[in-house]
Amino acid sequence: MPLHVAALTLELYLPGCRSLKEKRGSLKPLLAGVHKQYNVSAAEVDFHDSHTSALVACVVVSNDSAHVQRLLARIPAWLEKRFPQITIVDQEFMFL
Repeated sequence: MPLHVAALTLELYLPGCRSLKEKRGSLKPLLAGVHKQYNVSAAEVDFHDSHTSALVACVVVSNDSAHVQRLLARIPAWLEKRFPQITIVDQEFMFL
């Protein structure tokens, strides 16, 4: 049985956040929305002490590598449309 695990990391800039509490408030609906829309695991994985930056990882497991790539490739555009106040600074796709 083929097993494909892939991750998309997104470095985000959150310009309106003046505290870590505001940052968590901005990220919580974003992470929940990505999970609900795409059925992937999503979490903040770095920049925990920064008010305006976050590194978010989205991870998916599938038996079809093409499906994994298509699914993760749609997330950045969805985020930009749904959360226009957040800027994607960088993104990286990788098979694990």
